[in-house]
Amino acid sequence: MEPIAYSAATGWLGSFWLLPTIPLASAAVLLLLGKRADRWGHWLGVLSVAVAFVLGLTYFFTLRGLENRNGVELKLWDYIGVGNFHVDMGLLFDPLSAMFVLLITGVGALIHLYAVGYMEHDPGRRKFFGYFNLFIAAMLLLVLGNNYVMLYFGWEGVGLASYLLISFWYLRPSAATAGKKAFLMNRVGDAGLAIAIFMMFAYFGTVNYAEVFNSVHGLSQGTVLVMALLLLLGAAGKSGQFPLQAWLPDAMEGPTPVSALIHAATMVTAGVYLIARSHPIFDASPDAQTVVVSVGALTLLIGCIIGCAKDDIKRVLAWSTVSQIGYMFLGVGLGGAAYALALIHLLAHGFFKAGMFLGAGSVMHGMHDQTDIRRFGGLWKYMRITWVTFGLGWLAIIGIPPLSGFFSKEPIITAAFERAGWTGWLYGGAALLGAGLTAFYMTRLFILTFHGPERWTEDIKHPHESPSVMTIPLIVLAVGSVAAGGLLATSVPDWLTPLYGSEHPEPARHLNEVLMSVIGVVVVLIGGGLSWALFRRGTALQEQPAGPLVTAARNNLYTDSFNEIVFEAPGRYLTRALVYLDNRGIDGLVNGLAAGVGGGSGRLRRAQTGFVRSYALSILGGAVLVVAATLAVRFG
Repeated sequence: MEPIAYSAATGWLGSFWLLPTIPLASAAVLLLLGKRADRWGHWLGVLSVAVAFVLGLTYFFTLRGLENRNGVELKLWDYIGVGNFHVDMGLLFDPLSAMFVLLITGVGALIHLYAVGYMEHDPGRRKFFGYFNLFIAAMLLLVLGNNYVMLYFGWEGVGLASYLLISFWYLRPSAATAGKKAFLMNRVGDAGLAIAIFMMFAYFGTVNYAEVFNSVHGLSQGTVLVMALLLLLGAAGKSGQFPLQAWLPDAMEGPTPVSALIHAATMVTAGVYLIARSHPIFDASPDAQTVVVSVGALTLLIGCIIGCAKDDIKRVLAWSTVSQIGYMFLGVGLGGAAYALALIHLLAHGFFKAGMFLGAGSVMHGMHDQTDIRRFGGLWKYMRITWVTFGLGWLAIIGIPPLSGFFSKEPIITAAFERAGWTGWLYGGAALLGAGLTAFYMTRLFILTFHGPERWTEDIKHPHESPSVMTIPLIVLAVGSVAAGGLLATSVPDWLTPLYGSEHPEPARHLNEVLMSVIGVVVVLIGGGLSWALFRRGTALQEQPAGPLVTAARNNLYTDSFNEIVFEAPGRYLTRALVYLDNRGIDGLVNGLAAGVGGGSGRLRRAQTGFVRSYALSILGGAVLVVAATLAVRFG
């Protein structure tokens, strides 16, 4: 079902090009005006995203009122026209992009408002909001593009803006390193996406969504598989999935609003969007879908295991994001009705994860930027709003009914069990184990932060609640953590029918839905109860010797060491070898030849003395040699 071109019948929808334009224009003003915008620039940044959200709501309801909900395609101008190959600078507003627009601008506006208070005393606040707006504009372009080239523009813009935001405090070596790490690891995934786009041009002669999807079934299975795996590589890079997940927890070196924006509503969801948008390509290759499911299942377990061993409040949440995005990859990999399930979890996750990241920032604000949960405890008495809102996010993410996580995550676990064959038990078991581990480490985080004995350092005298400009977004996000799941579960599948059809899950092969929900809640309660029993009285203030599994988890399951040994070290040594070869080999040959010519000419020049007797002697010597050579030939 193809989108309709813009016409008078679509009315107000024809102006949806304003969505990325407004935050982009705001970013330009903030970055070009310089210090002249310091006094009011942050409010311009908040206003631009809030206006984009209001417009997004307007366009959403306009699209909902159309008889044809396939979407509206808007061609702005020709970008590339070479022979028969044409790429439009065009935008597409359809049910999938509409959902992402509301998530990006809605949650983004709340994070912007929160950042006004969080960055109040930072001298670079105006520049920070410029980068923030640039990030929002790039993300909106990514989800609104009507072809893969437009998506790639937004994709690269998000990568650039994330680098600027993660390394915003670049005078800190850790922040500068984290920004570089994020940029380089994303480039690996970006290369995969770029090659996939080149393949589309080579095989289809177009990169427009509708034309690519209509032509994909004419390719061989091997070609489709390669194209899908390259798209998956790009998605894994942006969404922090195995084997490109190492950059995402290090991104915590940026200001906390950056962590909330990247890890909740925007950048990490780009990979899920790419697979969901490219679903005809993945549907045409069952092997590619199996790889997606496997990556999601493995990553969600990696994130859970490492999250159990971390003591930094933001890093625990970061590894939680890695894990929850794994659930989304698991969902989109299952295909069919599970596409909608994955997107429901994506939207619900945007609420409760953004709320918890901002809650972590509120705790840091009241605790002199302390991040070690072993040094917290008892904060519920001093930070009541943060405690309640963070607690609702905690209950939502672990899947306690009737909060949003229960409605969004449990169906994915059930769908995994419904996969045909023994792999259903494998993937479903991994998802169920991940739910128990999530309950364990998130309960540990909540208890050690807000309950138990007070374990503060001496420099912290009076923990305090954050100002209202920071707590109001927390309250709004907490409401979403409670209510979003049920609303999304009933409305999203129907809303996405134009893209994914009206397919419903098949009857249960292994376990029925009610039984699966009961089992899921029991597993969550076991994980949370075990954590409460272990940590209700606090924890050791110093890292203790541990077994091999805990040690491995503290070292990120040695994934950083693996990357260093397998990829970084050989690359470094290869670079050194090539530099040596270039200096001593290629440059040495050229420089040696030049030196030989120069040295030889210098020695020949010495023979030119200007004395007649020397020249006469040279002539005589030459004559003697000629006569000797002639005689040798004649009588030899």
